[in-house]
Amino acid sequence: MIDLYSWTTPNGHKVHIALEEAGLAYRAHPVNIRAGDQFEPGFLRISPNNRIPAIVDRDGPGGQEISLFESGAILIYLAEKTGRFLSTDPATRYKTLQWLMFQMGGVGPMFGQAHHFIKYAPERIGYAVDRYHNEAKRLYNVLDRQLESSEYLSGDYSIADMATFPWVRRHEVHEVDLAAFPHVQRWFGQIEARSAVQRGLAVLTDAEAEATDEPDKAFEVMFGKTQYQRR
Repeated sequence: MIDLYSWTTPNGHKVHIALEEAGLAYRAHPVNIRAGDQFEPGFLRISPNNRIPAIVDRDGPGGQEISLFESGAILIYLAEKTGRFLSTDPATRYKTLQWLMFQMGGVGPMFGQAHHFIKYAPERIGYAVDRYHNEAKRLYNVLDRQLESSEYLSGDYSIADMATFPWVRRHEVHEVDLAAFPHVQRWFGQIEARSAVQRGLAVLTDAEAEATDEPDKAFEVMFGKTQYQRR
């Protein structure tokens, strides 16, 4: 049994989708990042960087318990645990890891910054909006070029697609029209239609709907001094 500690963010959805696609048994524990649950000592023991998602696999390598944080590492672990969505063929495997790293180092950080400065910044800072909006569009174009000649990012459906899809799902917040990137649009529709993806996107939505928090406090928790306190 895997214990999942997560919330309904793109990084959380990556792992929710992977667990559903792999058919693994798991229990989902909500970590409300707007309320500050990520700073609780119990969670920090699992995820010292106070970020979701994190997992504890009671039946890890050699039958020993293992805990993991960082969504990319978790995706690789789940793929290797099940022997699915990460090829054992070296060339294909490294192609998948290449696109997973592209998401981890490019798509996630840059889309996240575009999201922040477009939606959350207290005032619209033109330079920051332009910088990250333009970079987001550049990355959409990189994806579009790859998907022009490949059904999925590394050939077959893989953890690279699971990692990237939840970020592209926020394209409207990034002020990006997917029609301008037709190959991304086709790929997005194919993934969105998968039943396991739909189940993954539903994980913890009930907890999110039931959560009550104050917007000002939530902003302070996620972006203010609370984020930087030494623990």
